[in-house]
Amino acid sequence: MSVTSYFVTGASGFIGSRVLQRLLARDADARVTALVRPGSLPRFAQILEGIDGGKRVITVPGDLTVDGLDIHDATVLTGTDHVIHLAAIYDVTADDASQDAANRDGTARVAALAADLGATMHHVSSIAVSGDWDGEYTEDDFDLGQGFPTAYHRTKFEAEKAVRETPDLRWRVYRPSAVVGDSVTGTMDKVDGPYYFFGQMSLLGQLPSFLKMPLPNLGWVNLVPVDFVADSIVALLHHRPDDDSLVFHLSDPQRRTVTEMFNALAPAFDAPRGFNALPGAVVRPVLAAGSRGPLRAARDAVAAQLDVPPVLFDLVSLPVRFRSDTTLAVLRSLGVELPDLADYGPGLWRYWYENLDPARHRRTDPRGSMVGKNVLITGASSGIGKATARMCVTRGANVFLVARSVDGLTDVADELNAETPKDGLPAGHAYAYPADITDESAVQTLIKSILAEHDHVDVLVNNAGRSIRRSTLNSVDRSHDYQRTMAVNYFGAVYLTLALLPHMVARQAGHIVNVSSVAVQSHGPRFGAYGASKAALEAFSDATAAETLSDHVTFSTVRLPLTRTKMIAPTDAYQAQHGIWGVDKAASRVLRAIIDKPKRVNTLIGDIVDLGHHTVPRLTNRLMHQEYLLVGESDAALGKG
Repeated sequence: MSVTSYFVTGASGFIGSRVLQRLLARDADARVTALVRPGSLPRFAQILEGIDGGKRVITVPGDLTVDGLDIHDATVLTGTDHVIHLAAIYDVTADDASQDAANRDGTARVAALAADLGATMHHVSSIAVSGDWDGEYTEDDFDLGQGFPTAYHRTKFEAEKAVRETPDLRWRVYRPSAVVGDSVTGTMDKVDGPYYFFGQMSLLGQLPSFLKMPLPNLGWVNLVPVDFVADSIVALLHHRPDDDSLVFHLSDPQRRTVTEMFNALAPAFDAPRGFNALPGAVVRPVLAAGSRGPLRAARDAVAAQLDVPPVLFDLVSLPVRFRSDTTLAVLRSLGVELPDLADYGPGLWRYWYENLDPARHRRTDPRGSMVGKNVLITGASSGIGKATARMCVTRGANVFLVARSVDGLTDVADELNAETPKDGLPAGHAYAYPADITDESAVQTLIKSILAEHDHVDVLVNNAGRSIRRSTLNSVDRSHDYQRTMAVNYFGAVYLTLALLPHMVARQAGHIVNVSSVAVQSHGPRFGAYGASKAALEAFSDATAAETLSDHVTFSTVRLPLTRTKMIAPTDAYQAQHGIWGVDKAASRVLRAIIDKPKRVNTLIGDIVDLGHHTVPRLTNRLMHQEYLLVGESDAALGKG
């Protein structure tokens, strides 16, 4: 008995890995070779470890975008009976050049190879080949003069065309509709297609479930679970073995609107059912108008706020109607049934909610808003930083303590870990990470270490600070005062923000708290260097906050007045002065910024002085001058101690 030999591309992908698993299970004697990009080899090795028979797979490094698929020894493919081509870019938002190279040109290379091997090519295409066709589209249809709304639609059409036109090639084509997660487990590899709308749908779960929700008819969707697609491909591989040029539609015969898809998911989050209150005939022209002309920018801005690729609004309004009756009848005879979306839909939503929802990292534990949060605090060895860290740890947060001193920081971590949690909350934990934040390379190493050891950072508190109270006239030969102050108060905070920002954007969650000063509002005398450094940090943060709002990375600024810390110790006049805050009072303001995420946390005195600068600037300046005359330079500022 001869051994059947398969060559599979895209075997490391979402569909491909499942096809590979079923191939190995179906034929224990099969010889399977997989083409895998070099960058995907480690992940593919892990996939094979989890598949029965994975050790039988021969892995060949290669690349669709290179002539000859970049296979260095093609003799390993000698005797191949079936080439199963799954590799492609399945992303409507990918750039045109990448899709041309992988989807169109890569498929042409695989087809040429299959013809040279004398193998049957099984090309996994897509119902995207139908483009914007207005009408029914069956297994017998291909080029009907349709247009293509995206590069993905166009390149999938051109790829199938390349297969059809390759000389001396026996081929079969499989056209799945939008592939979603597993119908049993709900497992999905990424947010794609209809999943982009799940976040907006979940908001309706906050409404009473007995309501009937009027919704616009946004268009049609056609979904199939990945296990059905993999089962179908493997089952159809040997159907009618003497025939070629066969096309199979792996799609749902039931045409559903976006509203009907929502209703299938709704039981998973107890949402009210919807009904189409605004007909598609009204909605479709509006969506179409938004894809061109002056309305396009507005549509794209709305899409960004919703975390939805703008192109999806074009796709839901496509009028094509897919027919898969013939294929589904064949699959039933082979023992493969398409499950009903109403049965597996809630499982899709639950998996998305737990594993893919971009907002999952922004959720708070029902036991407390700080429970389980990872908070990085600089200047944490004493003063406000240490007090803030204590408040976070006792509320269940994990705190990464950052300061220059090694021994002192370790002692603080031990002290905080001995604290009793607040109100029965689970205990948090403090970790010491000595680092000099004025050294950019040290900051990069710090962040890499924290992320490697703790996975993520939810909140960054830029608390470390350097204060210099010295008049400008007494600083004319001390430019280093300004440089040192900026190094800690501005550049150190900027280095940390830059190092963490990509991580927070990728997680679609992050909050940065900058401990600033009332000096930014008062512009008080002798604090020119200090106030300027804090003002610079505020300007940087405000500009960045305006850029990252849609990425759910937010900023808070806490403008504190004089606080009794080591920082003010050199100024004798402050020692007996009343009204200076204690560290716990200041830390409670920082904690409020961490939990509530306000734009600003100000003080009454700061707001009054700020108002004075705007309404009666001359009078306010005169009052600042009187304060300058009344409270002189400290001995430390004069170099006397």
